[in-house]
Amino acid sequence: MTDLTALPFGNPPPSTPQRKSLVFTVATLTAAIRTMLETTYREVWVEGEISNARVWKTGHLYFTLKDTSTQINAVMFRSTVRYLRFKPENGQFVLVRGRVSVYDPKGEYQIVCEHLEPKGLGTLQLAFEQLRERLDHEGLFDASRKRPLPVLPKKIGIVTSLNGAAVKDILNILGRRHPSAHLIISPTRVQGEGAAREIVRALGNLERLAGVDVIIVARGGGSIEDLWAFNEESVARAIAAAPVPLVSGVGHETDFTIGDFVADLRAPTPSAAAELVVAPKDELDSRIRQAQDRLRSAVTAGLQRRRTTMHLLERRPGLTGWPTRVASHGRHTAELTLRLNNVVTSIVGRRVRATHNIRLRLEALSLGRQLGRGRTRLASARTDLAHVTRRTHANRATRLRAAAGRLEVLSPLAVLSRGYAVCWTADRSIVVREATAVRPGQSVTVTLHRGELDCEVRSTK
Repeated sequence: MTDLTALPFGNPPPSTPQRKSLVFTVATLTAAIRTMLETTYREVWVEGEISNARVWKTGHLYFTLKDTSTQINAVMFRSTVRYLRFKPENGQFVLVRGRVSVYDPKGEYQIVCEHLEPKGLGTLQLAFEQLRERLDHEGLFDASRKRPLPVLPKKIGIVTSLNGAAVKDILNILGRRHPSAHLIISPTRVQGEGAAREIVRALGNLERLAGVDVIIVARGGGSIEDLWAFNEESVARAIAAAPVPLVSGVGHETDFTIGDFVADLRAPTPSAAAELVVAPKDELDSRIRQAQDRLRSAVTAGLQRRRTTMHLLERRPGLTGWPTRVASHGRHTAELTLRLNNVVTSIVGRRVRATHNIRLRLEALSLGRQLGRGRTRLASARTDLAHVTRRTHANRATRLRAAAGRLEVLSPLAVLSRGYAVCWTADRSIVVREATAVRPGQSVTVTLHRGELDCEVRSTK
């Protein structure tokens, strides 16, 4: 033990600092913790209650898993969310399988979920209840939208697997009850991954065919997993959108699917579906005979009542001899009808002839006809004018050539072209014809065939 009295008064001596052997950055420490957690807890099962569940635009599911005193963040990525058969909601108690990891930006540890199922209520059963509640709220189960089946369908569409016993049972019953029916099988898988898409496609193939009167969707019994394709929302909506009545015969009597609730009629088995679509031949014959008997009885009773009424009327005093009077009135009516027909025919004939004459006069005065005649006269006048113009032009051209010839003969220029010249006074007012007409020193102009000369007279002879 240290003796406190031996220590000096004043500040205590400084302590010797310890040597820092390793310094982490935040990112390095976080990465080390994440590696340790992911290595130690690479697959864990955790149960708890869902809280703050939300699906982001990216498709990832984020929620909090909690119990009475603790909570942990959880995430399920989009690639895993799409395989969920139910919708996670707040307050559900679930069982989660995943790995523990760290979200680096916030330094928070979380569970990356790879499997999620309800605890207490099965996943498939929960998905079934959720979808049934939603479609019921939309009105797809309402009795008002159910359609009655045709009495005797001519063309029957069947959606089922070719490898199951259901198709054989359906064909046997339909062949026995309605051998003349036209059966169209649209084959599809009825269980397993992708079966729902094939069922929807098979229904679409039948809907595109003309003349289908009723459709049977069927498969044999099985577990809820085997029948799950008929609980898919896409199959339910395809059944609801069928343009003709549809009978669902899926599973056994105790099996119910979403397709059963949406269909127009639910049959407990595929065989029962075929029996509901086509009534037995004996039953149809009986119904036809009963209808014939009722029709015959009604017609006979009606005729008897009318015959009795007619006999009673014949016995009345006021109606004695009424057939003769009716016949007489009938003859008079026929004569009046004949006369009326003759009068009407005559009047109509006169009106038709008058109308025809008026039509002819109107056609004669028709602006179109007048324009046609005017166009004809105009074309004829244009032709005559062109002919006269050409002939006048030819005559004028001939006369012009003749005058030009005579003018050429009389022209002084023709004389000048042979070497002669014309002598003018200086002002070109008088042609000098005699030498005595000018004096020496006077200027004269001499016109040649080409050009002129200005000359001065030096002497005259």
